[in-house]
Amino acid sequence: MTERVGFAGLGYMGHGMAHNILTKGYPLAVLPHRKREAVEDLVAKGATEVNSATALAEASDVIVLCLTASPQVEEVIQAMLPALRKGHVIVDCSTSDPVSTMRLGAMLHDRKVGLVDAPLGRTPKDAWEGNVDVMAGAVESDFARVEPILRTFAGKVVRVGGPGDGHRMKLLNNFLSLGYGAIYAEALTMARKVGIPAQTFDSVIRGGRMDCGFYQTFMGYTLEGNREAHKFTLQNAAKDLRYLESMANAAGVATPVASAAKNSYALAIGLSEGGPEDYVPHLVDWIGLANGIEEPEGSPS
Repeated sequence: MTERVGFAGLGYMGHGMAHNILTKGYPLAVLPHRKREAVEDLVAKGATEVNSATALAEASDVIVLCLTASPQVEEVIQAMLPALRKGHVIVDCSTSDPVSTMRLGAMLHDRKVGLVDAPLGRTPKDAWEGNVDVMAGAVESDFARVEPILRTFAGKVVRVGGPGDGHRMKLLNNFLSLGYGAIYAEALTMARKVGIPAQTFDSVIRGGRMDCGFYQTFMGYTLEGNREAHKFTLQNAAKDLRYLESMANAAGVATPVASAAKNSYALAIGLSEGGPEDYVPHLVDWIGLANGIEEPEGSPS
């Protein structure tokens, strides 16, 4: 029997994920979202829009969440509770706090409801193309059940361990990428201050040992002025690094590098007063501003 899938969180990543779930053969119900164009696109392709979290649970066997952070995940799961039944599985693709994940998992286990933490790597473009990376934490039976659904939008699916381990691994993954972002922004600022153009900087790094996919998307803004080169907000970056610090604190691990990276994003948010929805590659502008460079790095020359 084909699983009925519910989806909450039709943002930058979620729209592409839901598109792939639906077009690859799964009945799909979706919650309303502020991005009405995403809802309308999916409904036009055959999805059903429901009006509440309880209705989403009633219409689904497996519920996929792709939300901003743990508070939103907790809110939606609490709203679904009256309709959750034995045999339901919730798949949390958000980047969530593992402490919250374990607490929710224990509560749902008591109701015979499974929880799989399955956060994502890569970009919204990859989500649309069905090529994201998934790092899953789950008991074997739940993972086996949801893996075919995950593979509709993922090119790589790795079960990294039991419940909570997916979110733990995601924080480590984002520490690397966001740490790179903080280093790139600072290095590019220093380059400008000492008179080395971004194009020259890139001609040395690109194709060398310091090159990588994240570097290339980050530089899409600096070199081309493409504000959507990597659509992951500074707010979410700072949130993920706060979660990482919390995980490290609980494990008794000192975080001199992770905390420095978090502070770069916190500085940017402070300078912008939390107003503009800037993305990670725009960090270079705010680090530049903190060092007396007023013209944005991504401005056309």
